[in-house]
Amino acid sequence: MDVSGAGGWDEAPWKKLCAEELEKQYTPSKWTVRLGAEETLKTFSQIGSQATSKARATRRSQLHVPYGDGKGDKIDIYFPDVASEAWPFLVFVHGGYWQYGSKDESAFMVNPLTAQGVAVVVVAYDIAPKGTLDQMVDQVARSTVFVQKRYPCNEGIYLCGHSAGAHLAAMMLLTNWTKHGVTPNLRGFLLISGIYDLEPIVSTSVNAPLHMTLEGARRNSPQWHLEAAPVKPADPACPVLVIVGQHDSPEFHRQSREFYQTLCTRGWKASFEELHDVDHFEIIWNLTQEDDVLNQVEPWPFPLVAAIHSGQHGPFSPIEFEEGSF
Repeated sequence: MDVSGAGGWDEAPWKKLCAEELEKQYTPSKWTVRLGAEETLKTFSQIGSQATSKARATRRSQLHVPYGDGKGDKIDIYFPDVASEAWPFLVFVHGGYWQYGSKDESAFMVNPLTAQGVAVVVVAYDIAPKGTLDQMVDQVARSTVFVQKRYPCNEGIYLCGHSAGAHLAAMMLLTNWTKHGVTPNLRGFLLISGIYDLEPIVSTSVNAPLHMTLEGARRNSPQWHLEAAPVKPADPACPVLVIVGQHDSPEFHRQSREFYQTLCTRGWKASFEELHDVDHFEIIWNLTQEDDVLNQVEPWPFPLVAAIHSGQHGPFSPIEFEEGSF
């Protein structure tokens, strides 16, 4: 897809930042408010590992299920206690800047959601430098198709991603499911603290193991695709909730806000929420708590998604922005 002439990206705000500031803006650990960067990353890993160990010990599950022929093509599936195959499925794509993390330390929300009747699928994909962005996008698509084929009576598949995982989940909005032979029963997207325009990443140290070219970054940027060659929603009623933490960096806020605005202008049923008093990491590790707002099933996997579907908002109100506020 040729996106070279789209929009006003030459005037993008991030291009006015010096190299040092750009690096800071795209280093989430530098924006934490309660713990230092090193301690935050350590705590994040510990909580994820503990939650996964607990889920594997206490929930019915099928682990390391292959969704393809590749070594990295694996998912973990965690089931509610009620015997059925007609559950709603929450498919979670972990973050880690496409080069860190794994499904083996990403089962944050499994126990709270399975206790409320939601099956949870945690997706593995080949992180860099082994995997490329194109391969990762394809893996998430194939894992979603696998869930649909394996559980065709599902009550809906809800794609959820955090950080880099939110980017990969967002790319599913643009997927041509025809080539996969089945259209997943997608009922909602929850995109948490994501990146939707990868061009700024090319100029940071994050790109070292990714080896992204400018063309590759644009090819894998949902923001660019929606601006350059708009894709009509396959299901206009399928809600997309874009979430960012209060203590995410200004660039993460800008990316989330602009992606939300683009979705709205292109006909998607989108909403934007800023979660109060959480940073880039707390927003996910809080999912281990049953009373976390994102874990309350009413009756969808997430109440804010349910609120969008009903046309009403839950404990948060839509956030209005003025141009130039970031």
